[in-house]
Order: sequence, then C-alpha cells, then structure tokens
Amino acid sequence: MQPGRPSGTALRVALRRAAHQLLDDPRVLDDPIALRIVGPDQADALRADPRAYNRSRFDRLLRAFLVARSRVAEDALAAAVAAGVRQYVILGAGLDTFAYRNPYPEVAVFEVDHPATQEWKRSCLATARIGLPTGLTFVPVDFERQALTEELRRAGYATDRPAWFSWLGVTPYLAPEAVIATLDDIARLAGDGGGVAFDYGIESSSLTLPQRAAMAVLRSRVRRAGEPFKSAFNPSALAASLTAIGFREVDDLGADALNERYFAGRIDGFRVGSIGHVIVARR
Repeated sequence: MQPGRPSGTALRVALRRAAHQLLDDPRVLDDPIALRIVGPDQADALRADPRAYNRSRFDRLLRAFLVARSRVAEDALAAAVAAGVRQYVILGAGLDTFAYRNPYPEVAVFEVDHPATQEWKRSCLATARIGLPTGLTFVPVDFERQALTEELRRAGYATDRPAWFSWLGVTPYLAPEAVIATLDDIARLAGDGGGVAFDYGIESSSLTLPQRAAMAVLRSRVRRAGEPFKSAFNPSALAASLTAIGFREVDDLGADALNERYFAGRIDGFRVGSIGHVIVARR
C-alpha cells in the first residue's frame, strides 16, 4: 500500500483549492491557508488570472469535487471530536492545510506521507512562513519499507485510543487489493468510535454512458500526467468489504448527496459531477 502522492499531483490539487477561495462565493471550503501554501509565485499568478482554473465545465466540476471531499472529511472529523476522538491522521497529506487552521487544540494531528513529498511540503511551509502548530506531527513513511502502524506508534500515536482518518485523492492510483489492505489497517488503528473519510472512483460497469465519457476524459488527463488510475469500485461491493473489515456504519456520498449537502441553493451552477464518491466509514 502507498498512501503517499507525488508532489505534482499535490500541487495541482492545492492550486484548485486555492482557486476556489477566489472564484466561488459562498465557499464550500473556507481555507485562508490555501493561497499561501502554494507559494508566492503561484499565488500571484492565481490572483492575476483565477479564471485559468475556470475555463471549462470539467474545471468547475473537478474543483467542486476537490473542495467537497475535503469538507466531508473535516465535517466528519468535527463529529468525531464531538464524540471524544482526539487523534486525526491525514494519509497522503500532500499540501493539505487542516493542521495549520485546526480549530481543535486538543486534537493531535498526524500527517503521513512519503518522505520526499513531506520534505517538499516542509519547504513550501517555510517559504510561505507558515508556522508549525504544536499539535502536528509529521510521519514520513515509505510503504515499500515501513509499516504504517509501527511508524505511527513511533511518532506518538496512541493505539489504545480512537482516531479519525482522512485519505483523499489516493485510492484511484492504487491497485484494488492495496486499497482494501490500507482500509483494513485503518479499521484496526481507528478503533471503536474512530473511522475514515476517503474518496474513490466508480467502476465503468456501474456508470451511465455520459458518466463513462466523463471518466474517460479524466483517465486520459491523469495518464498524460504519468499517474494512471489503477482502481475503481462497485459501490455495493466496496460497502460490503468495509463492513467485513470492521466498519459498522458506511455512508457513501455520491453527486446527489454532495450537491444537496454543500451546493444547494447556489445560483452560479457550481456543483460536483457524478463520477466521484466520498465515503465516511465509522467503527
């Protein structure tokens, strides 16, 4: 399994989250750190021409999904904190900014990523003069050589206490068996009262013809970027797998649910498309 993501992908995602701060009102994800963490050059270019990230319907749909999945993860964390969870693990953290605007001082945040990606993020933080909060711990993990449980424990993660996990923007780039193996690890680590929010792609046989066409466009884009998709799932089968490995509640949020929750009443047409899902699974 490999929750880390290449820095190129992390930057592209961060730029779209930053563009959301400039383009969309009201914001689905209010993130005052987003424009800073991408660096002064990228931020200046975004401010000069934010419409560069709004030129097509694809741009708008992708931006909407990226901010919606982050909002789902953070809303799920809020519910977990209210129930007593005090540990938050961000797998494949990339340029995620939650730790630097964390409203829960009592919650320990663990950012897990590949050592090279994490070193790059640290340089981005230093360039932007974003201070490191006391509740944050970086956990560099090379999953070809190191085990997630061992490295989290070494970093101070309490395996006898529940935790919430987020795992965004990673599963399509892993083989299906690696996705399930990672979720099995998360189920054991999260403990009773913990859980995970993650996104995934729908297998072609579960898509309509227009949805297959949209997925083909997305697959082509990531393949040209050198990061081809490796997995997609049938929603019912994935829910059954999650139940089998110990999650007692599985909420699968597709386009209708995401749009009703976060985009209702908008007059700008900003909304998610129909090929990505976000799951909130609780132990």
